[in-house]
Amino acid sequence: GSSFGAMGNCLEGIQAALQGPQQPVPKTPKQGFKVCIVGGAGSLGQPLCMLAALDPLVWELAVYDRTITLVPAEAIGCDLDHIERKCRVKAYSLPSIEKEVDHLDECLSGCHLVLACVGIPIQGKSKSDLVKYNGSMVKSIVEACAKFCPEAIVGLIVNPVNAVVPAMAALYEKAGLDPKKICGITTLDVVRANKFVHEETGVPIERVNIPVVGGHAGHFTGASALPLLSQDPASAALSEERRAEVTRRVQEGNEEVWEAKKGKAATTLSQAYAGWRFGHAVLSGLAGTPTEEFCFLKSDACKGVDYFASKVTFGPSGAEKIHPLGKISPDEQARLDEVRSMLVDDIKCGLEYAETTELSKGGMTPKSS
Repeated sequence: GSSFGAMGNCLEGIQAALQGPQQPVPKTPKQGFKVCIVGGAGSLGQPLCMLAALDPLVWELAVYDRTITLVPAEAIGCDLDHIERKCRVKAYSLPSIEKEVDHLDECLSGCHLVLACVGIPIQGKSKSDLVKYNGSMVKSIVEACAKFCPEAIVGLIVNPVNAVVPAMAALYEKAGLDPKKICGITTLDVVRANKFVHEETGVPIERVNIPVVGGHAGHFTGASALPLLSQDPASAALSEERRAEVTRRVQEGNEEVWEAKKGKAATTLSQAYAGWRFGHAVLSGLAGTPTEEFCFLKSDACKGVDYFASKVTFGPSGAEKIHPLGKISPDEQARLDEVRSMLVDDIKCGLEYAETTELSKGGMTPKSS
């Protein structure tokens, strides 16, 4: 339907360049924002930084990573700062022994949006181990955001989203902050569903809008992402067999890419696209155009779980409306019940981690660089 018309468009930044030689640069809007990409020198962070730097709504981009990265964050910052946009790009990096909460004052202060792609690969780790490892990495970023930009929306691209987001939101709440500022980026599930339904049906891609709800199709948690194929006319017309195949591909999308890359890398380019689709939706909302996007956050959308991925409207104050799930088919209802029990388990895992820790306020006065 047309209600999806205002969805995040991560390529606004390059569309003008395709409209002919007269106007290669899109018009700069009256209001712009500061964004920080954490993990910005990595294989996912780099294309994500590129999309952010191209977006006319981004006037300041901070690229942050650890000094151990293959390509230094400062190199990415310098490279992107040559693009013909208003956006000023500045990079920051810290050695592993230094804490973000002590040093990222200049990097994070004034940020409206922080996107964090952090964590280690999944090989050979149990889910609870992964929550501990990746949870502590994300926590070091989240506590710095709580200190330097408590009003910013913090979008997390991390495994497993279903457990790490509840953990971080609980820690934000414990620190007296708004837990809805912490959003798990599940947009790639929606992006994949749209593409796969378009391929199956031939319906023009701009007319396909598949809601994907529940959790995120990450490693360990793939089956928690539920495409509501009955709600879009294109997918509703598919046979039961083709709908099952679309659902399977959405849920196993990361594995499909992992195998294509022969285990050498995870999903990066489509994840960057989806990550900035989310980012652009948040900034459009802050700029006064209410914009719909899917994400996983503290939510009352599904009875029986306190965190859930569904359609959210972003506005001037962040996540302003969590949409109800709407009418679903009996088959989807049965699957939703399974998803709910998976989420209960994942959320519990995250909240147990949150109980063992709290956000540090830092041990030293940040030195101005």
